[in-house]
Amino acid sequence: MEIDRRDIRQYGLNQTEFAVLELLYHRDSYPLQQIGEKILITSGSITYVINKLEQKGLLARIPCAGDRRVIYATLTEPGRRLITEIFPRHARTLTQAFRGLTPAEMEQVIALLKKLGLYGHQTRAVHGAEVSFINSLRGGKDDDAK
Repeated sequence: MEIDRRDIRQYGLNQTEFAVLELLYHRDSYPLQQIGEKILITSGSITYVINKLEQKGLLARIPCAGDRRVIYATLTEPGRRLITEIFPRHARTLTQAFRGLTPAEMEQVIALLKKLGLYGHQTRAVHGAEVSFINSLRGGKDDDAK
């Protein structure tokens, strides 16, 4: 959706970077190996995105104390400040974009986006933007958040 992409771009991020920051905003830290699965992108793409966010100083890699094979991504202080500032604004932008829909229509949109997300998860063909989009429509609530 163009309004989603344009809104995210004004913060110097692309949709995938925003989706990773949003995931970490709701979860504190998350295993690198599972981030791509959660936001529906390939492992090669997630490595690239994590590297870019790390270079921007927005996240850090933290080794798991109990399992050396596992590495967590976590927001740095600048990353937490950025997503804490921009996520509510982004959610408001998306809410305004859909203000013409009734509550029943919004639930229908959310159900259809979830269906697309499930299909994309099965085929790995869908970008992670719909995760951000669905959460924004719900005012930032993540169904599986801690």
